[in-house]
Amino acid sequence: MASFDVHILGCGSATPSLRHQPACQVIDFRDRLMMIDCGEGSQLAMRRQRLKFSRLRDIFISHLHGDHFLGLPGLLSTMDLCQAGGPVTIHIFEEGAELLKTIMQTVCPSTGFDIHYNIIKPERATILDLPSLTVSTVPLYHRVPAVGFIFREKPLPRRMLPEMASAYGIPTYKLNAIKAGEDFVMPDGSIVPNNRITADPRDPVSYGYASDTAFDPRIVTGFRGVDVLYHEATYADDNAHKAAIRGHSTAREAGRVARRTGAKMLILGHFSKAYTDEDAHVAEAKEEFSGEVVAANEGMTIKILQ
Repeated sequence: MASFDVHILGCGSATPSLRHQPACQVIDFRDRLMMIDCGEGSQLAMRRQRLKFSRLRDIFISHLHGDHFLGLPGLLSTMDLCQAGGPVTIHIFEEGAELLKTIMQTVCPSTGFDIHYNIIKPERATILDLPSLTVSTVPLYHRVPAVGFIFREKPLPRRMLPEMASAYGIPTYKLNAIKAGEDFVMPDGSIVPNNRITADPRDPVSYGYASDTAFDPRIVTGFRGVDVLYHEATYADDNAHKAAIRGHSTAREAGRVARRTGAKMLILGHFSKAYTDEDAHVAEAKEEFSGEVVAANEGMTIKILQ
C-alpha cells in the first residue's frame, strides 16, 4: 500500500522542555518527505527517526515565531554538508524567506543543492499540486500571520480486477486507460463495460495541520472534511485564560473543532511546558469529540492510510 505517514518530531510549544521539542512534523507521502514547521533540533529528530535528508523535498512553515522555523538554518546547512542533493522548496511568508536568505548567505554561501522559496499568503490557497496530492493553506488566528495546511489525496483511479484482465486478455498498455474509466473493446469489436473489469477505488484521505491559533469558527470551515486533524492544544482548561490572551487553543477547543469538521481522528500537540503529562488534554478533548484522540509525542508515527 502507498505510504501516507505523519512522523512527530516535535510537539512542544515555544519554550522547550525535557519532555518535548519545538514544533516539527515530517509527512512521508509515497516516499516523498515533506516537513511541517522546523523548530530547533529538527535535524537531530530526523536522524533519530531514520528519515533521510535526501528525500526531503518540501518544508512548510506555518508562521514566523521562532519555535516554528529557527531549526531551518541548521537543517539546511547539514543537508549541504551531507551533500543531500536535489531541489528543496521552502513554503514560507515573505519576511521569513528574506531573513532565511540572509542567514544562508552568511553561514552557507554556496550550497550543493537548490533551495527554492514559495511565498505563501495568510489566506486559503493551493500551494503545491503533485500528481497524487495537493497541499492547501488555511488561515489561522494567532498573534502574527499564520496558516495551517491540508494535505489531500487526489481522487484515485479505478482498481483493475486481475482475474478479469486475464480472462479478457487485456494488454498492459490498455490498463491505465481502463483505470481512468474507459471500456475495453475486444478484437471482434464487442465492448466490455468498465464496471465489469474494474472496482471502485478507495476514498482519498486527507490530513489537516492547525498550528498556533485561537479558537475561531472559521477554522472549522477551513478544515471541514479532513480525515485526520492535528490541532494545537497548548493548554488544558486550567489555563484557558492564557490561551485567549496568547492566541492559542485549549484541548477542549481543539476537540470542538474536530467534531465540527467531521474528522475521524484528532491529534493534540504544541503542549505548554507547564504540564508533566497530557492526560487532562486528552480527557477534555474527548468530552467534545467522539472520535479517536491522541496526544502527540516525539517518535510517534501516525498512519493516515489504515
